[in-house]
Amino acid sequence: MELPGWAPATIDYTRPSPARVYDVHLGGFHNFAVDREAADQVRRFMPELPLILRANRSFLRRAVLHLVEAGVRQFLDLGSGIPTVGNVHEVAQEVDPGCRVVYVDLDPVAVAHGREILAGNPAAVAIQGDLRQPDTIVADDAVRGLLDFTQPLAVLMVAVLHFVPDDDDPVGIVNRYRKMMAPGSYLAISHASLEGSGTDRASVATQEYTSRVADFYMRGRSQIAGFFDDFDLVDPGVVYLTEWRPELPEDVGEDPRWTSTFAGVARRR
Repeated sequence: MELPGWAPATIDYTRPSPARVYDVHLGGFHNFAVDREAADQVRRFMPELPLILRANRSFLRRAVLHLVEAGVRQFLDLGSGIPTVGNVHEVAQEVDPGCRVVYVDLDPVAVAHGREILAGNPAAVAIQGDLRQPDTIVADDAVRGLLDFTQPLAVLMVAVLHFVPDDDDPVGIVNRYRKMMAPGSYLAISHASLEGSGTDRASVATQEYTSRVADFYMRGRSQIAGFFDDFDLVDPGVVYLTEWRPELPEDVGEDPRWTSTFAGVARRR
């Protein structure tokens, strides 16, 4: 198989990756046939999945805008995925060009494309890293070159913690990031759950995703709220995606449970 120019030569194109399958659902083109096949199979069981992922991107945009309005000027986006329209740096720097953004992802395609997009932007960088290794990420020269952890910043974990198994202690991982954040910093999280509507479909789709792409761990609202621990939740708290500060009342819809995903933003005192 001849790889496209944007694809690193070292990637395994025989196995789908979460970042590239996400890219398929968002209508992107940085993916392979194996990713598109996996996305199609999961979508058969949960047709609304692409809409859920787009609602997740919309939450990310609203959260970043809120954080910039709150005075945040530096962002650490963990599990950032393959960049699409409405990246964190685009949203934040449109308000203030001085905003600094670090993208971190495990997928080399996501990182390679991120670096391509960010070429010529001195206030944003993409690095390859595993969010389960906070000390390594925070010590990275590129991260330290842009972000000052003695000052308030925002750590974004959007649609990524449901890939971390309980055995890896996701609560402990998030806690390590929280301890590194200066007072006045913010944490933003979205996480898939089986507490929404269409529980049976979501359960089957999760099993299909796990068998084809990667392990996937649904958690309940109380567990997701626990990631924020002693931080102060920003109103309206941990809610379904479309309920988090919608731009228009009708954006919430008749039943926000269809997103099967909870989201929240919280501030360190």
